[in-house]
Formats: sequence, structure tokens, C-alpha cells
Amino acid sequence: MSASVRNIPAAFELIAEPWQPHRLTSVNDHDVKVARLHGEFVWHAHPDSDELFLVVSGRLTIQLRDGDVELGPDDVYVVPAGVEHRPRADEEALVVMVERAGTVNTGDNPGDRTTEVRELGQD
Repeated sequence: MSASVRNIPAAFELIAEPWQPHRLTSVNDHDVKVARLHGEFVWHAHPDSDELFLVVSGRLTIQLRDGDVELGPDDVYVVPAGVEHRPRADEEALVVMVERAGTVNTGDNPGDRTTEVRELGQD
């Protein structure tokens, strides 16, 4: 990926479908991804990577086995590596995520929601 300025609101305009992560940029060995989230995802864990969620707009619930974490605009939460979680957005949420490059979106629970990270502008 070439070094260039990325605009977060413009990036969200290029994403049509929920739960389809797109690479905004990379830093060291991590990807910075953007996604529209709406509805409920699958329970999963990322054994080898923490996952940072930054809510840009909307509300996001990170369901954990021992309780929920509620996030609103400008809130950040890190799910530690190996912790089972399920993101849920009752209304659309625009979210930035940071995790180790190559991390699969469904972690240790592959299925019909598993997808490769996409480059912006490729849907």
C-alpha cells in the first residue's frame, strides 16, 4: 500500500455492505480497518491478536461471555487476544478496527461471515 493521506468519512462512503472490513492503512504489522456494522456478528476470538474498536458514529455493543461493553461515538475498547466476543449494532455503526495484519474477521469461528479484508474501493 502506498503512503498517502486517508480520510475516514470518505472511506466509509466507499463501503456499501455491513460486516465487510476494508483496509484503511497499515502500520507496522497491524491493519487499520473500517467497516459498517449493523446487526449481530458471530461469537469468535482472535488467538494471536488484540482487536481495537473505535466507534466513529452510532453505537456498538461488544458482547463478552461475562458481560457487555457499550460503545458510542469516540469510544475505544480493546478486546484482548483470545477473548471470545460478538460485536452487535442494533442500528448502523461506523467503526475503525486495528488488529494484526492477516487476522481473519471471524477469528477461530470460520463460516459464511468469513471474508478477506478488502481494499477501499473494491466491493
